Amino acid sequence: MSKLKLAVVIGSTRETRFGPKPAKWIADLAAQRPEFDVEIVDLKDFDLPLFNEAASNAWAPSKDPRAVAWQKKIGEFDAYVVVAAEYNHSVTGSLKNAFDQAYVEWARKPIGFVGYGGVGAARAIEHARNIAVELQMVPVRSATHIAGGDFFAVWQGGKEISEIEGSIGASAKSLLDELAWWGAATKAARAQG
Repeated sequence: MSKLKLAVVIGSTRETRFGPKPAKWIADLAAQRPEFDVEIVDLKDFDLPLFNEAASNAWAPSKDPRAVAWQKKIGEFDAYVVVAAEYNHSVTGSLKNAFDQAYVEWARKPIGFVGYGGVGAARAIEHARNIAVELQMVPVRSATHIAGGDFFAVWQGGKEISEIEGSIGASAKSLLDELAWWGAATKAARAQG
């Protein structure tokens, strides 16, 4: 089977966001593995409007060309890692909107999460997993949480993420292992129709 196309989605669009650092880190780790072709997908590059279609694209084609461009991009991939921030104990508004702008393209594909912040975006990731289930995705069990002192050491302390890999490396390996397994399984099932 050909390599799995893996999108690493940066789930925040704020100017001062931390997301690009862990996105690059997990993308670099995934790119070292033979199972994946990896691309970072930044929500900031898509200028998505707030969802305002007649219905989900599972029921009616989207009309806004920005939504259609997002759907085409997301549809290119076999698996996803979402780099998640936590705003007010949940997902960012931009990430929820990005989920809502597509449906068909997400379905029957695995998704995992790298979260960051005081509690490693644990609550946001739990909410995102529920959203993913509704989109007929396969949320994998393992996630990587960059939390507490590790988060602050990188965010404000000048450390690189590679310097805290002792704390988060094993969870990242598990996350990528599970995405590889589920990605191969779901890709094979989709190929069979």
